[in-house]
Amino acid sequence: MSGNAVRWFLDRHVEESRGDRTAFTDPWRSLTYAGLQEASARAAGALAAAGITPERRVVLWLLDTVDFPALFWGAIRLGAVPVPVNTLLTAAQLADLLRDSAAEALVVSAPLLPSALEAAAGARRLRALFSAAPEGAPQAGLPAGVRDWAAALAAAEPHRHAEEASPDQVAFWLYSSGSTGIPKGVKHVHAALRATAETYGARVLGIREDDVCFSAAKLFFAYGLGNALTFPMSVGARSVLLPDRPTPQAVLEVMARHRPTIFYAVPTLYAALLAAGVGRGAGSDRLRRCVSAGEALPEALGRRWAEEVGVDILDGIGSTEMLHIFLSNRPGMVRYGTSGVPVPGYEAKIVDAEGDPVPDGEPGELWVRGPSAAEGYWNRRERSRLTFRGEWTATGDTYIRDPEGFFVYQGRNDDMFKVSGIWVSPFEVEAALVAHPAVLEAAVVARRDADGLVKPMAFVVPRDPSRPLDAAALQAHVKAIAGPWKYPRWIEAVEELPKTPTGKIQRFRLRERLTEAERAA
Repeated sequence: MSGNAVRWFLDRHVEESRGDRTAFTDPWRSLTYAGLQEASARAAGALAAAGITPERRVVLWLLDTVDFPALFWGAIRLGAVPVPVNTLLTAAQLADLLRDSAAEALVVSAPLLPSALEAAAGARRLRALFSAAPEGAPQAGLPAGVRDWAAALAAAEPHRHAEEASPDQVAFWLYSSGSTGIPKGVKHVHAALRATAETYGARVLGIREDDVCFSAAKLFFAYGLGNALTFPMSVGARSVLLPDRPTPQAVLEVMARHRPTIFYAVPTLYAALLAAGVGRGAGSDRLRRCVSAGEALPEALGRRWAEEVGVDILDGIGSTEMLHIFLSNRPGMVRYGTSGVPVPGYEAKIVDAEGDPVPDGEPGELWVRGPSAAEGYWNRRERSRLTFRGEWTATGDTYIRDPEGFFVYQGRNDDMFKVSGIWVSPFEVEAALVAHPAVLEAAVVARRDADGLVKPMAFVVPRDPSRPLDAAALQAHVKAIAGPWKYPRWIEAVEELPKTPTGKIQRFRLRERLTEAERAA
């Protein structure tokens, strides 16, 4: 079988008589595996008719509908390089990514078209801009230069064969979430998709062909792409797509209607669902797996979910650079407050500034190696050298490993700080805060006091915004759980925390806010 990933994930199922199984369902449409194969062939044909050739980039600015998998696999079938990007980008941010990627085609969901037009104005390499109505209907009255995706598919000569490709050939890009600054284009090869499915998907998640998957995390980033696309497609299962913002109400409606067996989210959403009164099974009487990534899951939050919903959350850590989760808790082996142990097929170590391993219990940078590591960053040669160290990938995350081999998250390398000469993990303080019944979410950063000494400061989202926070009670709570030197000297109530679309707290935004306030003072 060709090294082109579309052969294994899609064509194989049709050839092995699973073509009539439903692959994807969105609020308007469903596609069987055979229907998806045809849709991807037409998508490849539409791109080819627009002059797109192998290895050229195609940006997908698409909501989570069946158009996404059809176009993603269609581009790969053609030998082009799909580049899914965050649908919450501003026009200026999209313009930057269009220029950086030198994209020649942009396919955008119709509700995003006004911003796409603004972004495309300065994209000199762009030769085709398509608008896709979420419900798949033809569109009339499109602006000059914009083509209707539905009409392009209908008119296309299907490109049914998959272009030959080496497993080590670049298949697609993903842009990093920007938790620490400007997103970077991460280049992934064909073999990486199957690698994550055969490691995490098969050996941790235990995904089956009768599973129904629902990922509140979107398809445009690495976590959601595995959850809702490659893992279910690796076994011929079904995935339910939600194009809208995953509010607790919207998520619970999907859970009740489609009764998924596997649910994926980020800690922020798990907290919001609990606050909304989620109930047993989170609305699905078939729920058997819950997964969390994107940001470390506080221990108290995981325990509350397990008690109220009746299903453990498998918390883990992955990255855009590694494509999906490489450390994880496992069914029957859940230790809340940790990221678990290495996924089979991956190795992890904690190193000091020189790259030498540190003893258990001491903090250091987490390095990982495994079959899904990216080839590197696009147009970021120096950054690629710093991140990809031979077989190892430097994650930029600070961890400790406990004596039983479980990995405990401490924060990003640049989030860590010392108080009275002792390292403080912002996540440890945040976990203590969210264990208090008055706190929904928290983020901790370093701040200097009047003597110029570094101390923790907490930004807290109250569970009940109508009630003032009792700062002294929260400080005493943190002292009792995390240690007397770690408590936040300042606590500020906020309506929300700055985050990436993957749910990661952007602590650098909070540090910038402090710096601006100090300058103003």
